[in-house]
Amino acid sequence: MLKNVQSELNAFAKYVISQSRANLTRGKNNDTKELYNSLKYDLNVSKNSFGLEFLMNQYGIFQDRGVKGTEKGKSLDNFSYKKSSNVVGMEYHTQTFGKWAKRRGVQFRDKKGRYVSHKQTGFMLAQVIKKNGIKPSMFFTKPFKKAFKNLDKDIVSAFRLDVEQLIKSTTNGNN
Repeated sequence: MLKNVQSELNAFAKYVISQSRANLTRGKNNDTKELYNSLKYDLNVSKNSFGLEFLMNQYGIFQDRGVKGTEKGKSLDNFSYKKSSNVVGMEYHTQTFGKWAKRRGVQFRDKKGRYVSHKQTGFMLAQVIKKNGIKPSMFFTKPFKKAFKNLDKDIVSAFRLDVEQLIKSTTNGNN
C-alpha cells in the first residue's frame, strides 16, 4: 500500500550505506572489507507502519563513534577503555592487531633497532590503542545525518502520493 514511502525509505537507506562505505574506503578503514560488507539495512513496511534498521558488525559502532583511551582520546557516546580492560589479552587470543600489522607491512623496532615480530607489534598496538583510544571516524553518522535532514519532507510527499493513489483506486476515478 505505501509503495512511494517504501521507495523513499529504500533510497534513503541505500544512500546512507553507499556513503558510509565510501567513507570507510576514503578514511583507509577498509582493510579486510569485513565492516564494509557487513553494512546493510532491513526495511519492514506493513499496512499501518514501517521500520528501518541499519545493520553492521558490532565493532563498527566503536569505529564510528570512537572509544576514549585510559589516558586520552574522545568518544561521542562515552565509550571508554577501563584500566582493567583486557585489550592486550584479547590481542593474545585473536592476534587482530598483529594480523593487521602484517597486512599493512607495519613492523616496529626494539631499543637496539631490530625489527620485532608482527605478533609483538600487535601487542604494542593494543597497548597504544588502550592508552589513546580510537578516534571517532563518523563514517556512518555523517551520511545518516545529512540524508535524515530531508527525509521528513520526502516521506510526507511520498505518503501524500500513496494516499492520492489509494483514493483514486477506491473511487475508480469517479468523483
